[in-house]
Amino acid sequence: MSSRERVLGRVRRALADVPADEAPVVRDYLREHGRRGTAETVDLLAGNLADYRAIVHRCTDAHLPELLMRLLAARGSQSVVVPPKLPPHWLKAVVATRVHDRAASTPQDLDRVDSVVTGCAVAVAETGTIVLDGSPDQGRRRITLVPDHHVCVVRVPDQVVSSVPQALERLDPARPSTWISGPSATSDIELDRVEGVHGPRTLEVVLVEG
Repeated sequence: MSSRERVLGRVRRALADVPADEAPVVRDYLREHGRRGTAETVDLLAGNLADYRAIVHRCTDAHLPELLMRLLAARGSQSVVVPPKLPPHWLKAVVATRVHDRAASTPQDLDRVDSVVTGCAVAVAETGTIVLDGSPDQGRRRITLVPDHHVCVVRVPDQVVSSVPQALERLDPARPSTWISGPSATSDIELDRVEGVHGPRTLEVVLVEG
């Protein structure tokens, strides 16, 4: 008997005396905390991202190429990982060498890249969380975990929701997802914070309108 069969057997035995017509337990959880308009939701997202030590920028779609160029230049980035379906105009002003997201890329290859620019699947305002699901504008999970600098573009307001339940409704459960709340960080028993242990040391989020 496998472990799975053993666990399922215990569940069946525990439920054996439950009447078939017993009403299910109603879990009437809140879908969001408070009522907010679109602008307030986006402001909440920006504030919570900043609380998690992400660097937040806001711009229009027309100014996005120039902003991305300035962010990468200020970082001194000579190379940038590009997901396969990142909108081409986003990086039209960037002079850094493009490194394409390839299955053959090793962690050592990606560690030599200065930055990565991606889109996102959805952003959660109440938790200050960016969710990636491996879509073509985001690429493989590894490209956002190895390079030390991640710039993530969020389309406002289309990709912004208030709460985790609302975010889950937008995600495909068959796709692997990465939930990011600020740059990679951990703390030891004395609460000394260390950043960059298991992901980018610097996360910049661009909220793009239009």
